[in-house]
Amino acid sequence: MSTTASHRAARAPVQQAALVLGVVFLVVAALGFIPGITTGYGSLEFASHESGAELFGLFQVSILHNLVHLAYGLTGLILAGTAAGAYSYLLVGGAVYLVLWVYGLSVGQDSDADFVPLNTADDWLHLVLGTAMIGLGLTLGRRGAPSGTR
Repeated sequence: MSTTASHRAARAPVQQAALVLGVVFLVVAALGFIPGITTGYGSLEFASHESGAELFGLFQVSILHNLVHLAYGLTGLILAGTAAGAYSYLLVGGAVYLVLWVYGLSVGQDSDADFVPLNTADDWLHLVLGTAMIGLGLTLGRRGAPSGTR
């Protein structure tokens, strides 16, 4: 068995979840910069509620929004290296998404405070992501991790 295969076999479920989410966030970040997949690409702003670009024609995005997804993805890949890191990524990342959900509901979509930007679809996706990430962290973090990884 190769070192890579044995390393993969030793990865705890919480690490696998963080790794998968990291990859998903990286893909979403890249898709946010592709015209056609991101509608209204010509109106993509760096940051502000005035960005008219929407990923899949649904989720309002900006360059900053895409860069945040990129950072989330890279962080997920890095922290998936240990069970403790993956657990923290899922819990803290989920909490951040729940804060973003509340923020998005609290701030008017035409407000200068909506600098990310966020629309209604983003708000509800943030609720789902936050809940799912925390749920995965709590559920998978309790499973037996390989010794020395948590």
